[in-house]
Amino acid sequence: MSCFEEEGSWNVSFSGSGFLGLYHVGATHCLRERAPHLLQGARRVYGSSSGALNALCIILGKPVEFCCFHLLGLVKQVEQLSLGIFHPAFAPIELIKQQLQDFLPPDVHILASQRLGISLTRFPDGHNVIVTDFATRDEVIQALVCTLYFPFYCGTIPPEFRGERYIDGALSNNLPLAECPFTITVSPFPGTVDICPQSSSANFLELNAFNASFQVSAMNVSQAVTCLLFPSSEVVAHYCRQGYLDALRFLERRGLTKEPVLWTLVSKEPPAPVDGTQDTGHDRGQKAGLSYNWAVPSVLVKDVPKFEQLSPELEAALKKECMRDPRPWARFCRSKPGKVLTYLLLPYMLPFEYVYYRSRRLVAWLPDVPADLWWMQGMLRSLALGVYSRTKDQLLGRSPPVSSPLQPEAAPPADLAKKPTLPMRPEGHQAGPAQ
Repeated sequence: MSCFEEEGSWNVSFSGSGFLGLYHVGATHCLRERAPHLLQGARRVYGSSSGALNALCIILGKPVEFCCFHLLGLVKQVEQLSLGIFHPAFAPIELIKQQLQDFLPPDVHILASQRLGISLTRFPDGHNVIVTDFATRDEVIQALVCTLYFPFYCGTIPPEFRGERYIDGALSNNLPLAECPFTITVSPFPGTVDICPQSSSANFLELNAFNASFQVSAMNVSQAVTCLLFPSSEVVAHYCRQGYLDALRFLERRGLTKEPVLWTLVSKEPPAPVDGTQDTGHDRGQKAGLSYNWAVPSVLVKDVPKFEQLSPELEAALKKECMRDPRPWARFCRSKPGKVLTYLLLPYMLPFEYVYYRSRRLVAWLPDVPADLWWMQGMLRSLALGVYSRTKDQLLGRSPPVSSPLQPEAAPPADLAKKPTLPMRPEGHQAGPAQ
């Protein structure tokens, strides 16, 4: 507990989670209710992919109703599409960008600078970059769009940020500063993370990838599919409640709460006093000198039939956003006859819908056509030169040079002069609690 006493001596990091981003909302709400100093006193809040959206909401102090409205709203819109994420109307980046344009305050770049860290993956070399300084409001929006952009899932041309192309930050650094002992990490995937679900699998194997640890289990495989393929609103709300319970377990195991709430959920008898034990098998625990009370039970959502007694505000927000449209036509579309009619008309309606939504995207893409075509030309030229050089070396019997990542052709000097360049810290400069 000593490492959480000096304000500004720790960080908080949220992993990428796709449609399961509401897990972070539940964990954040628990920390706000029961240990607000962990969020208020954090030096910096990091995030990659959908975790960056939750980190921004913490910086701006957005309530739980606001987060549930936007995240569950996206899930409900996908539910209404006949083909789900494969429908031509599915455009998550455009929708999220429009939402950011609507609700972000004009001074968001001032509030986010030095408090928010967004993980980005540079394309095409895959180098990780963490952005912590923002010059304008548009830079905050563009950095979030880049960290949310999953290749081919969200489009074919990566978005641009400060003259370079970036994609999903989870592909290179899913948990920024996870190696630092003074960083509270949050992830909906079971593994070596501070706040994560407790897996029931007896498999102790772990997969270390993208600067994060994942337990090799069927649960993680199922959740990886769920975070990309749209789940139902009820499933997303379930993960939100589980995030609240997992954050509460984290607080109780480290003695950061005043009363043992989880014990009252699984047993009517008060728990026997158990002294905290030093975690000798966890590197983060050894470095930070933390005390862990492993006697605190792991509670699942199914063990809490009346969740509103545990967190009335969170449960009210979830129930409100999970409510279905009560209008007659909406009820008919959700019924079995309505679904059958929708799929019967799909061969006739889908071509018109495809042309309509593709035309809208083409019109929206027109302002970015020159920059995107210049970038694609540079990529093709670099690729062709690389193939030519290797083929020439093989034909002449030369030893191949040291491979280097292909870089797109640099933009003209006139374009570079228009775009401000601010310092961005590469992955190699992340180590240490002072980040």
